[in-house]
Amino acid sequence: MGDITPTNERIQLLDTLRGFGVLGILLMNITAFGLLSPAYSFAGFDVSVDGGANLWAWMLVELFGEGSMRGMFSLLFGAGVVLFTTGDNAKSAATHYRRMFFLLLFGLFDAYVLLWFGDILVCYALCGAMLYPLRHWRPRSLIIVAIVVGTLSSLSYVFLHFALDYAHQAAIELVNATDPEALDPALKTAADGWRSFQADMVPASEILAEEQHARAGSYISAFAWNVSQTNDMLLFVMPFFILWDALLMMLLGMALFKLDVLRGGLSAPAAIRMALLGLGLGLAMNSWEVYRAVAADLSLLSVFAQVNGSYHLGRGAMTLGYVGLLAWLLQSGLWSGLLSRLAAVGRMALSNYLLHSVLAMLIFTGAGLGLVGQLSRAQLYPVVLAIWLLQLWLSPWWLARYRFGPLEYLWRTLTYGRVPGR
Repeated sequence: MGDITPTNERIQLLDTLRGFGVLGILLMNITAFGLLSPAYSFAGFDVSVDGGANLWAWMLVELFGEGSMRGMFSLLFGAGVVLFTTGDNAKSAATHYRRMFFLLLFGLFDAYVLLWFGDILVCYALCGAMLYPLRHWRPRSLIIVAIVVGTLSSLSYVFLHFALDYAHQAAIELVNATDPEALDPALKTAADGWRSFQADMVPASEILAEEQHARAGSYISAFAWNVSQTNDMLLFVMPFFILWDALLMMLLGMALFKLDVLRGGLSAPAAIRMALLGLGLGLAMNSWEVYRAVAADLSLLSVFAQVNGSYHLGRGAMTLGYVGLLAWLLQSGLWSGLLSRLAAVGRMALSNYLLHSVLAMLIFTGAGLGLVGQLSRAQLYPVVLAIWLLQLWLSPWWLARYRFGPLEYLWRTLTYGRVPGR
């Protein structure tokens, strides 16, 4: 999230990229906030390939946002670790780990109290603790480790895809068998595995009705439902998937900061080349994945990210493409008003990220309007636009009066053990 660098020492590109990422990540998170839980990972739950606004909403987000905004967050977090722990103003190990500890508490508060089971701060705090010993590594070493992590993660996705596809075929064979008892026991075990996976990803209608009732009923009922979801996220999804996904981009972010790419050191031609290459490759990969998913009628295996071996390549390329694009825009002077507002959002990244959870809780859960499951996927995006406009207005307004965002102020106070000046 946002660093706690004094205003006069801030790096404009980092703040602008951070603002871009914090707004962009809402494109993905809004589906978990506003739709029933299967829709977050399985678009086929609420989207039809017959066309319509929901399909277009899903395709556009898959092409331009899925994975790349989380990648941007992770990239900048890695850069922030280097910025905070190295150089003339390097902070001590104790200060760094204290900072990560309080980020962990912010994440747990977001996950449990603000009802956001998809919170990323807990993961980032743990990764930040792991990255401290690597702060002085050379860029080349960091990039090599990032490639190794990305390769191993991608291979695990490929293995999982083949395992689930085998289990799926086993389930089909079991259903079509004239004498199921004569089938190989291993085949039956695989079929049971598929049915279990499918039940987890697409629960029965009565379970979905219970989710709808719990999340929309009251804060207490939404809290009770959210606890089990959050526990599953923190104890299974994060250590097996999200943590490695984050580490990959954080390592790359550390390297790019040391290479001056994230300090604004790219020349305009280099930034343009980075934008064209990254966005070109990323859109090509993402377009192929979207095409395959639509051709497969948005089947579970075709849209589930963690079984797609090309996932890291597409989203990583898009992330780097956005870095190049925004670096060039800052140098060109184009859209300077919008970019300054994005930078303000980025300076308050922690506050703005948690504000998403607060607003979503008030709009979609029983703590407020209880609209979860009441809007279609496409209808959620005007809500996203309204939140963007609010934060693009509110962040500059706040920073014209205060030095830090409200939660950045609290984070800094907890980290240093003293109240900073306004």
